[in-house]
Order: sequence, then structure tokens, then C-alpha cells
Amino acid sequence: MTDETPFGGGLLLADSSAWLRAGHPGVVEQWSAALRGGQMVTSPVVELELAYTARDADEHERIERALGSHRRLRLDDSTARGALGALRELAQRSPRYQRLPATDYLIAAAAERAGADVLHYDRHFDRLAEVMGFRSRWIAPAGSL
Repeated sequence: MTDETPFGGGLLLADSSAWLRAGHPGVVEQWSAALRGGQMVTSPVVELELAYTARDADEHERIERALGSHRRLRLDDSTARGALGALRELAQRSPRYQRLPATDYLIAAAAERAGADVLHYDRHFDRLAEVMGFRSRWIAPAGSL
């Protein structure tokens, strides 16, 4: 790895799409550096998405431990209003343009509120970044993992 700051620097709210690819050889070094550097934050929505993927209680506990050391962004009425505002703005662009998972809206709104970027492997966040104040950062180029 070069001496560049992982994933372009800054505070990162990693979506479950990034967490699930973090062990890939093409990103594991940057991912580990971002974790060590304290760049990563989490949110209740990401935690819920990742907990849902657990196959058993042991895996669920490992997921909770992995996320437990990260600062948790707030999920409150202000975050929900931000998510709804983004949905409204996308709906005004063209029919069904707003049809994205509700969880992605909440993740993006939490990141926007905290001044964090969203680290992901999911094109939905590019669309959300069109109308919200966060940077969409791919963990690796689309289609490469």
C-alpha cells in the first residue's frame, strides 16, 4: 500500500456492501488501515443489515464485537427527515428514480448529518449522493469484486 490515506481519507460510514467485501485481497489492506486510523463509523441500520446476515448466534456475536469499537452515528427524527427529503428530491427527477432500499436512505442521511462519506459497493449510493451532502466512495471499482 502507498502512504495515501485509505479510501481518500475522511470519516467513513461503511455500508454492509463494503463490510461484506472487506476481506477481499484487493481491499483488505486499505480497509485495515482505515480501521486502525479510526476512520470508520457505524450506524444502527448498518448494524442491523450485518446482523441479519449472521447464520448463527456465534457469528452474530462476532459481528457485534467487530462493530462495537466504532463510533455509532445517530438515527433520530432529523436523520429520518433527511432520508425522506432525499426520497422526495429523487422522485421529482423522474418516475421511480427514488425506488431505492429504505435502509440506504437512512444510511446516507446518517452519513450526511455526521459529515461522513459512505463507503460501499452499491450503485444506490451514487444516486443518493446526487441530492445529499455526502461523498459516495466505492470500496473498489464497480464490477471488480
